[in-house]
Amino acid sequence: MSIVPIYSADLDAAEVSWFAPLCSDDYRYLGQPDGAYRSSWKNTSAIVQKADKLGYRNVLCPSSFQVGQDTLSFVAGCAPLTENINMLAAVRCGEMQPIMLARTLATLDHMLEGRLTVNIISSDFPGEKADSGYRYQRSREVVEILKQAWTQPEINFKGEIYNFENLTTQPAVPYQTGGPLLYFGGYSPPALDLCGEHCDVYLMWPEKKDELAERMKAVHACAQKYDRVLDYGLRVHMIVRDTEAEAREYADELVSKLDDEQGKAIRERALDATSLGVSLQSKNRTAADQSGYVEPHLWTGVGRARSGCGAALVGSADQVLTELENYQKMGIRSFIFSGYPHMEECEHFGKLVLPELKTCSLPQEYGRVPTELPQTPLAAGVRV
Repeated sequence: MSIVPIYSADLDAAEVSWFAPLCSDDYRYLGQPDGAYRSSWKNTSAIVQKADKLGYRNVLCPSSFQVGQDTLSFVAGCAPLTENINMLAAVRCGEMQPIMLARTLATLDHMLEGRLTVNIISSDFPGEKADSGYRYQRSREVVEILKQAWTQPEINFKGEIYNFENLTTQPAVPYQTGGPLLYFGGYSPPALDLCGEHCDVYLMWPEKKDELAERMKAVHACAQKYDRVLDYGLRVHMIVRDTEAEAREYADELVSKLDDEQGKAIRERALDATSLGVSLQSKNRTAADQSGYVEPHLWTGVGRARSGCGAALVGSADQVLTELENYQKMGIRSFIFSGYPHMEECEHFGKLVLPELKTCSLPQEYGRVPTELPQTPLAAGVRV
């Protein structure tokens, strides 16, 4: 298999991130709720603080209407408790009036002194069944209004969903010039076009490497239409131990009490349960071997009990390092990991693998102004 690198070879550092299980997604055994791992402020903020101390560069804070905690309130609460780690706040576009959302995010960015990043989400609201074209149009308009609100004293916007004319307002100026980096995941043509024009990091769920490479090429082509380049990220679960045998044994133990009907109920409660991305994760499980591996170290068992990202890297520290190096050679520069239980797996990876990686925080590493970035044909992170 030949995969053409997207980025220049000198950009060898990676943003290594962890996950805050705000949405009742922490278990000792998948599908078996346990009060010790409940989605509480105490438990989840402790995971973020541990990730900060271990040297992770960012932490994804997801969003859900059905279960768990409010994302933006959680991020605000973590601001004074953390020192170095960025906070990747998931924002469901349309949930909040866009101009007020711009002010909220700008305020959070100041509270975090520039450590805010934003994950743009385009899924349905409760009771809503909108077609993907409408949802991505809504997200596009929200993003365009955010950028106006962050940089201009007057907002003029005429869209299919939002309209503002001569709305004089003091700019909601963020701490970071131009606003936080925007992370985005989506698979339909309108999603790729939105990301190519306006976002900074394209996030993918785990698939076979050749499939990821083709997806990256498609997104890169969309970005080129707007004279832009993007960074690419992989959201994947992690099971790393001293030996491969120990890691595989733990993967089997993790699903040893999982009832398939309970797992199906957990998957279907998510608002994105019928999305194209989720269907591709299901395709991974179908293509996997009898032990659930679709590639030698990519295990799909996690997807039996959760929607969204449904596979884990499983192996020894050396094997996991090799996998990450292969992903980096493809052009993937941002990794968002998680594991079960989240605190314990955060520590396993933080001690066994993280010290061996050259890491960076994408906003701090490359600044916020395009002219300050590396002048390579495909320089990472250019904002236009």
